[in-house]
Amino acid sequence: MPFCTHCGSQVQPADTYCASCGSAQRDASPAPKAAPNASAGRDPFEGLDPRRAAIFCYIPLVGWIASIVVLAAERFRDARDTRFHAFQGLYLFVAWLFVDWVFSPFTHWADSMKALSSIMKVGVFGAWIFMLVKTSQGETFRLPLLGELADRSVSEQK
Repeated sequence: MPFCTHCGSQVQPADTYCASCGSAQRDASPAPKAAPNASAGRDPFEGLDPRRAAIFCYIPLVGWIASIVVLAAERFRDARDTRFHAFQGLYLFVAWLFVDWVFSPFTHWADSMKALSSIMKVGVFGAWIFMLVKTSQGETFRLPLLGELADRSVSEQK
């Protein structure tokens, strides 16, 4: 059934004028697109797959943003695995910050310690890549220490 080109009300195919607003109808038109306010009550993450959301949590250096969004979203409130990955991704970012902001400044006084700092950064970055691969394959891998913290965090949320 066609819709009015002006107000969006349903009109009969043979109608020349809209019964609701009185505007002239030139031809049958498809249903109007939803107004911006019509989707205000919808969940923006409705179409997002939980596994894809978990993968986003492990994007190096920016995954913490996805982790916070996943943890705050109503859609993933009961998705235990997705929340686990969000917490673990967040803790992995905290580990990166610790190495970069806390450990690295202390290593500038000795050349051998600078190498250790670089190795630790490569290790955290490698963990991000490893978790991206494992999560994209549908596996739930628990990193040492960080996985345990993530499990505890998920359990405390219930």
